[in-house]
Amino acid sequence: MSNPRFEMNLGMEKALRRALPYGGLPSNDSPQSAFFDAATEGNLRRLRELASGKDAEERAWLADVSIQGVGPLQAAARLGRVDVCRCMVEELGFDINAGSKIGVTALAAAALNGEMAVVRFLLDHGADPNKKDDAGSVALHCAAKFGHDETARLLLSRGASVDIAYFHGTPLHIAAAYGKTAVMKVLLEHQADPNKVSEVLGTPLVATLHATSEGLPESIALKCVKLLIEAGADVNSTNPDTPLVVATTHGLTDCIKYLLKAGADPNIPNSNCGSMPIQLAASCGRRKDVELLFPSTSPIRTIPKWNVDGIIAHAKAKRCTPRDMQDEKNAKVQLKLCGEKAVKRKDYRDASKFYTEAMELDPNDATLYSNRSFCHLQMTEGNRALLDANICIKLRPEWLKGYYRKGAALMFLKNYKEACDAFMVGLKLDPGNAEMEKALREGLEAMKKDHSASSSFKPSG
Repeated sequence: MSNPRFEMNLGMEKALRRALPYGGLPSNDSPQSAFFDAATEGNLRRLRELASGKDAEERAWLADVSIQGVGPLQAAARLGRVDVCRCMVEELGFDINAGSKIGVTALAAAALNGEMAVVRFLLDHGADPNKKDDAGSVALHCAAKFGHDETARLLLSRGASVDIAYFHGTPLHIAAAYGKTAVMKVLLEHQADPNKVSEVLGTPLVATLHATSEGLPESIALKCVKLLIEAGADVNSTNPDTPLVVATTHGLTDCIKYLLKAGADPNIPNSNCGSMPIQLAASCGRRKDVELLFPSTSPIRTIPKWNVDGIIAHAKAKRCTPRDMQDEKNAKVQLKLCGEKAVKRKDYRDASKFYTEAMELDPNDATLYSNRSFCHLQMTEGNRALLDANICIKLRPEWLKGYYRKGAALMFLKNYKEACDAFMVGLKLDPGNAEMEKALREGLEAMKKDHSASSSFKPSG
């Protein structure tokens, strides 16, 4: 299975190594770079030649290079070069379980791209399926993220732990968040726990519902929801919010309908603002969702007319004056909604003000700083964007978005080296993330052009 994006990234890195040093990478004519390139190109003769006459320590030094987050063995594994992996492990004696500089193993690299032949070879030769990288993820997480169900099945048959977790969650959390239903089926067949709670993603059920805000189609999320509920997922789990609260927040009408049929209780409030699902739906003007929730929602004393029209009218009256709601629990939610609407109409100045007001209510919400950083950048306020990005990272150091925002701000400020560093940290948290890889490529290219411009400038006289 080819991986054109990864191959393109490697090609760009190689070109950049010709132009300038970056991040401690060796030059193209160094033995380390030559060894890495031979591994990725499948040049066995060159591999053997470079390793000839060297002891174990010297060979380890040859492989002590990290490009795109991986070393030569891991890069070959990700590219599906089983012949290179066989040569490095069987002939040259490399440690099959060794990680790259960020801990990515050859097995995890192969699982990222579903390279079954490589995965099978590595497992047959003693690769540990539960070896974690620096972020705590394993090969099964990689297979789950990219939807490689047969790879997941093979890993599980060779001892991979089905509920092994890192800060994002178990493989089931990852598969659910990315809508990989085929992998979910495999994991659930192997008794994955559908009620496991992750600090970052909540339960797998909540994870797939939240993922719709990041682009996962509701139709796919609904398939994931059905799989999880059929496997015993608790539809009323409050970690921190129920699936029904989350589905209503994101306006997922089909999911709301299914959750209600599955026994979801619409009388459990949002943990942050205390609003019931029907109030959340009404505050966004979603009449159809209000109609779905109304028959099974208990009357709310603060709403004078308890019917669909009365609930919507009450919410509309409150929505018209968000600044008058400062002392109510749902003020932050309303301000965030106002900010999102302002961003959609490209009114970044107003959006920034809404996010600032929301911060006064909750100064520890990292998403607010991420959102305001984006607004500052759209208004060409690079330093302010960078400041908010740094606060976002401080509040949630494990969240990818903060590093993306920081890198984007630094790119605007033309600090390309530090921008690339930020994007690299993001890739360390989530190897293979397409958005972060694209940003890193653009950062490296900008740094190359900037370096070339500086090199060609000759002061007069």
